[in-house]
Amino acid sequence: MNFEAKDLKYLTAYTIPLSAWLALEWQGAWSWATLILAFGIFPVLDAILPASTKNPSPEEEVSRLKNRIYDVLLYACAPICYLLLAGYFGVIQKGGLTGMEVVGLTVSIGIVLGALGINVAHELGHRSNPWEQMLAKWGLLPVLYQHFFIEHNRGHHKHVSTDKDPATARKNETVYAFFLRSIIGQYINAWKLEGELLERKGQKFWSWQNEMLRFQIYQIAYLTTIGLIFGLTVVPYALAVALIGVILLETINYIEHYGLRRKKLPNGNFERVLPIHSWNSDHEMGRIVLFELTRHSDHHYLASRKYQILRHMDESPQLPTGYPGSMLMALVPPLWFAVINQRLEQNQRIAEV
Repeated sequence: MNFEAKDLKYLTAYTIPLSAWLALEWQGAWSWATLILAFGIFPVLDAILPASTKNPSPEEEVSRLKNRIYDVLLYACAPICYLLLAGYFGVIQKGGLTGMEVVGLTVSIGIVLGALGINVAHELGHRSNPWEQMLAKWGLLPVLYQHFFIEHNRGHHKHVSTDKDPATARKNETVYAFFLRSIIGQYINAWKLEGELLERKGQKFWSWQNEMLRFQIYQIAYLTTIGLIFGLTVVPYALAVALIGVILLETINYIEHYGLRRKKLPNGNFERVLPIHSWNSDHEMGRIVLFELTRHSDHHYLASRKYQILRHMDESPQLPTGYPGSMLMALVPPLWFAVINQRLEQNQRIAEV
């Protein structure tokens, strides 16, 4: 495994769980460390550091795909999440915290579950290796969102930037309205997609072959295990960190395709997914700490491309800042609409030329 200096940048992603560990260890004002890092320090660094549109050369792509360190960095994320969860549940069980410490620690752990749990599960879930797919499902378990594995791969990537996709935000839709529509819509769609798959295979819906049923059992077993080990009073905290992780995911979903629409062809189908159908960001910190998720246009153009070789695409619409800053902006709808609608309309004019 050849580890080069340029690979070190992705270790920055581990500052997120490191900050959460410090929060658990030191508590007090440190309880908020992960929130301050992710949505205070990172947005500032994104604004200061220059965005890079440089793409890897064909030779660099081959080298990066051969270098296993890029995969190892992902494989470690799920175990880290579980270790931090155990520490968090233990601290909550012990008690003696102030209300502000409890809230800060809960937010910090929730951010870790979003950044290292769901985000890495998203990357691994696109791969064909059963081991990597299993890690993806483990990463989604603590946020009780395992159906994402089904809906995202079979639903979102097929229907993105159309009204058939609940995870595509519509123009002038607030992020808060989107949360409700997307969360409910994706869950319902996952059941439908799994039912259709079972029907094609000639298998029964009410059977162990139904992965959606298995996901519900796994998630109930997860919460039950927490109750047995740490006590029933800790279970609501498990639900709280899961909700925070999901809200982070859905905020990212919101900014990734906001207002973008694929054209409907004369035959009733939609045009293929193009780089113009996903918002992109080349801002350095957001790219590194989210394992290049922000180069989202290339990801949707070819979902099988691994994160280390995702490319900037000139035709893709560009967010005004990195993902952390854009997420904060989205939480203030008037500000978001004022900034992004102008870019959206400009992008639409270019697309029509």
